[in-house]
Parts: sequence; structure tokens; C-alpha cells
Amino acid sequence: DQRTEYDIPHTVACRALGVSEAWFYKWRRRPSEPTKREARRRQLEERITYFFRESGDTYGSPRVTLDLWAEGWQVSVNTVAEIMADLGLQGRKPPRRRRSLTRQGKRRAAPDLVHRRFDAVAPDVLWVGDMTEIETGEGKLYLATVLDLFSRRLLGYAMGSHHDAALVGASLQMAAAVRGGDVDGVIFHSDRG
Repeated sequence: DQRTEYDIPHTVACRALGVSEAWFYKWRRRPSEPTKREARRRQLEERITYFFRESGDTYGSPRVTLDLWAEGWQVSVNTVAEIMADLGLQGRKPPRRRRSLTRQGKRRAAPDLVHRRFDAVAPDVLWVGDMTEIETGEGKLYLATVLDLFSRRLLGYAMGSHHDAALVGASLQMAAAVRGGDVDGVIFHSDRG
């Protein structure tokens, strides 16, 4: 239009619009109807959206690709992933693997005085403890507990934002206070011995 109305060459108009002349001529030769590739892409987008919605918005590109292959489409996982990203479709991520809180430290673990036999003959003979990581809206919370194996009663617990020996010590102090402070001869066992 600029060339016919104002006699501005295509070269100047392309430079002003920030496009190459080759792109302009390609665009000008472009047919008014969509190409086979564009039509196939549109059909593929429809099928990908269908399979994604049928899965309850959980399938990712590998699962959607399997459904497309079952239907006879010849398409790669990467192409499906690209189209899904363009459409804003994202499958459910697999849950993160929880890692254990127990790590081998520089010191050796204490000897196992229980020998893997967790049956107590009387109260205040054998206590066990454990630590648990709890995910909250404000971050991680750690819980240390102490149980009497005879009664299976919770004797002490402590919660904190750090997973350390002070937390275990606080739960043991609570357990000792619950039992009257006299805990001579009690064996305390945890996953670290």
C-alpha cells in the first residue's frame, strides 16, 4: 500500500517495520488459505487439548504423545511438548521424592543396645525416639518424639525449625519430666543408635 499510494520502495518500508525483504516477499506469495502444515498443526492442537482435558488436566507430553500414537498420529514427544507449552497446558508434576533426615555424620553411630528387639518388659526400661519433617505453609517444621515401648505412650515431644540434637534433647527432657525425673537405667534408642 505504501508503494502504490506514496511511492515508498519496499526496501524502506521493510526497514521501517524491522522485517527483512525476503520475509515480505514470502508473506506476499502466501496463499489466502492455510497450508497443509498449518491445518495439521491446528488439528494436532485440538487433539492434544482433547486428550489433556480427558485426563483431568494431569497428562504431560509423554502420555499425550502415547494417546496420539494410538490414534495413528506420527508426532514426536518434543513437538507435543512444544505445542502444549504454546497452549499453556501443563501436566501434573510427579511428587518429589522425600529424602531421609538421617545422614551419616563424621562420628560413628552409637552401638545398638536393643539388638533390634523392641519389646519392653516393664515401663521406663526402653524408650525410642524419631524425628519427622512436616511441610507447612510457612516452611518445614521438625518434630522429635520419645515413646515408652512398654506402654506405647508418648512421653515427650519437641518441635522446631531446625533438625538438630537440641530438638532431640528437648523431647528427652520432656519425657524425663513426665516420668518424674528419675530415668536411671533407661535405654533410649533412635535410628542413629
